[in-house]
Amino acid sequence: MHQPYRPRRLRSSPILRDMLADVIIEPKNLIQPLFVKEGLKSSQPVKSMPGIFQHTLADVVKEAKSLSKAGIQSVILFGIPQKKDKKASGAHSHTGIVQKAIAEIKNACPNLFIISDVCLCEYMEHGHCGVINSKGDVENDISVSLLADTALSHVKAGADMVAPSDMMDGRVGAIRSRLDAEGFQNIPIMSYAVKYASSFYGPFRDAAESAPSHGDRKSYQMDYRRSHEALTEAWLDVDEGADIIMVKPAMAYLDIVAQLKAEIPLPLAAYQVSGEYAMIKAAAKQGWIDEKAVVLESLTAIKRAGASLIISYFAKDFCNF
Repeated sequence: MHQPYRPRRLRSSPILRDMLADVIIEPKNLIQPLFVKEGLKSSQPVKSMPGIFQHTLADVVKEAKSLSKAGIQSVILFGIPQKKDKKASGAHSHTGIVQKAIAEIKNACPNLFIISDVCLCEYMEHGHCGVINSKGDVENDISVSLLADTALSHVKAGADMVAPSDMMDGRVGAIRSRLDAEGFQNIPIMSYAVKYASSFYGPFRDAAESAPSHGDRKSYQMDYRRSHEALTEAWLDVDEGADIIMVKPAMAYLDIVAQLKAEIPLPLAAYQVSGEYAMIKAAAKQGWIDEKAVVLESLTAIKRAGASLIISYFAKDFCNF
């Protein structure tokens, strides 16, 4: 009489283990963030993010060339203007720093897929993601109109995809309508659909100079204690015309990535954010972890949870491992 089959862990050689691995990270899965700052005479390191820089316009083009040569196929651009105001004028100006960077990178690297982050926080003197009224509240509809203007200006400059990260209600639909009306029906939108009010963003706010001057962003970003809200937010953006859905941050929200993967019939992206990057870098500097091994493990975990695309500050490092 046969004994019942009992599965067991595979014991095998390294070659066979590689052959059987079903979750593989490749450069095409990774998107490298780039920061470009107006008025810089030379690129400046971001102290809280070793290896990351605020680039001059000339240097961001050089970095894009280097990334393309290394095998990276896509970048996402963030801009820091020389002057900020209450209307985020630099965000939607055709002569803005991101618009200039998009055009010059596209000219130098025509095959590099350029994603533009669409938000107002870097351009607002108060650092919030929308227009603030006299009571200190975000004016959603006015902000959405400015975001649509911003997205259109990025596309006219040569962006291949726009990524609204503000979390204003209705912004995906407004951007889709504006792009379609201008003849850009084929430009995709990657929505920061599920973006939490997270403590992992600190180093990014150093890099983008976008920390709020007062209050916080909890009124328009998501509460991490409300797990079911992710599907609601994602479906709203799907219905408005999003082409790709993003979860931000990544590592602390892999359950959300997996949940959306199972429910949403669109490609899924995840953002391995600045705090995740900084913690790995800091621990590796102390010799407490093996940086390469932890980077590979963390990226694989994000993809295993269901993300097809990963925005990561380690993208370039990954190509050089």
